[in-house]
Amino acid sequence: MSEFRYRGLLYRALNPVFAREPLSGRGAALYGGRFNRKGTETLYTALAPETAIREANQVGHLQPTLLLAYEADIHPIFDTRDPDALADRLMTEDEIGDPGWRLKMNAGESVPTQEFATKLREEGYAGLLVRSFASGTTPADLNLVLWRWNAGGEDRLSVIDDEKRLLR
Repeated sequence: MSEFRYRGLLYRALNPVFAREPLSGRGAALYGGRFNRKGTETLYTALAPETAIREANQVGHLQPTLLLAYEADIHPIFDTRDPDALADRLMTEDEIGDPGWRLKMNAGESVPTQEFATKLREEGYAGLLVRSFASGTTPADLNLVLWRWNAGGEDRLSVIDDEKRLLR
């Protein structure tokens, strides 16, 4: 089934500049991403800490990075690992993993994964589950990309910060 509810832990490695806004998708909105156009707040999270770190540091050497854990209960989530569901939406696994998406975006061209994500959002999806394409990852390394969180109803995304370290 291509649609499911995600309950569990998520991880996000973010630039310390955004440390005071751990639930903000402002960075993705400023720069755009594989699954969001510039101007669209999006949270790029991972199901494992190692994947989150690889995602946040894809160019050059390891930069200062803040690793956060979240508790999540969010639905509906679209599962991109289902090739039939992708085909139903005129998307392919190769297009999902296209390494040229950023060049297209920066050239002002249409980015198929951004168009795909826009359609999913319009259909009411809160996000999608997708493999990581960062260097050193395998198809088992997964990301959960969110366009909607804490918008009311049953959905919940909260930072795990029992000791209130982010507020210090």
